Amino acid sequence: MDGRPDPEASPKARLVYPFAGPPARGQTTEVAPGVHWIRMPLPYALNHINLWALDDGDGWALVDTGVRTEDTALVWRELFANAPDERSLSRVIVTHMHPDHVGMAGWLTRKFGVRLWMTALEYLSCRAMVSDTGREAPPDAIDFYRRAGWGPAAIEAYTARFGNFGKHIHPLPDSFRRLDDGDELAIGRHVWRVIVGTGHSPAHACLYCPALKLLISGDQVLPRISSNVSVYPTEPDADPMRGWLDSLARIRREVPDDVLVLPAHNEAFRGLHARIDALAGGQQHALERLRRTLHEPRRAIDVFAALFARPIGEADMPLLGMATGESLACLNYLVHRGEAVCSVGADGVAWFRLAQTGSKPPPGAGTA
Repeated sequence: MDGRPDPEASPKARLVYPFAGPPARGQTTEVAPGVHWIRMPLPYALNHINLWALDDGDGWALVDTGVRTEDTALVWRELFANAPDERSLSRVIVTHMHPDHVGMAGWLTRKFGVRLWMTALEYLSCRAMVSDTGREAPPDAIDFYRRAGWGPAAIEAYTARFGNFGKHIHPLPDSFRRLDDGDELAIGRHVWRVIVGTGHSPAHACLYCPALKLLISGDQVLPRISSNVSVYPTEPDADPMRGWLDSLARIRREVPDDVLVLPAHNEAFRGLHARIDALAGGQQHALERLRRTLHEPRRAIDVFAALFARPIGEADMPLLGMATGESLACLNYLVHRGEAVCSVGADGVAWFRLAQTGSKPPPGAGTA
């Protein structure tokens, strides 16, 4: 899930939005020959997702699907009723495993009898997370958030919500077509190259078409908000921030600046390189604020003010979870580079501080 405001980066990005606005509900907007923009509602603070339908000759290749809700299914039925021709879907391509992207994939692939195309790590990770539906929160996950500094009320709310991921996703098909980095997909009359990035999700697929000068960026590059980059209980020592920054740099190298970017949220835009520079620069500013904060030992929940533009409390569980995950991504980034160290107190709470400071760890702490 995305939606973190990006106040530092946005003013620096010289972006052009060539369309007056998104397509109306149940309608599409053609953004390039044979490429149509679809907007689906989301029941979150970030209230929409963009999908892309690509002319595939005898049918339409769909990129991303929307979240599993009755409203999404209703909009899909409106789209089918308003379709300009009788062609159906030829395949369903999903950029990554988050419910707003993959939620309706199982429904659509079964309805039209077509294949699901995803990177293997995204497909398998999604299947694994869906398997948690109805399961109690595991001790490792509870320890993870307690280590981050969560109090009893937040832990209790987390355990009550655990296992809801699968409720937003129609069951995936039992087989899929693998997407790999560098694959070239012939979709209709054009070739699209797969560029796999990391950080926001395990193996996020972007699609670049040189002939049409288009980049379907998914959540890797967004124009008005910054993608959430988080550490999760399944891999508490991960360094996803490095993966996201490296992926941004790679997209900048491999995709020219003159493309029209088709993102999953906000609007289609021009100015890819300026936006990437702003995102990377904004993250470096955030890391520098974090470094200043770590002259004294801090828990993950203590660095929110340094990283985010709004207060975050235990009452807002979805936001608290994202903020904690992203704070840990920034803290782990510094730890992996030897700039910070982590110590665990006798109560199991992790404290981070700059490696070069003389600050003493909490009593009874050991190195994590």
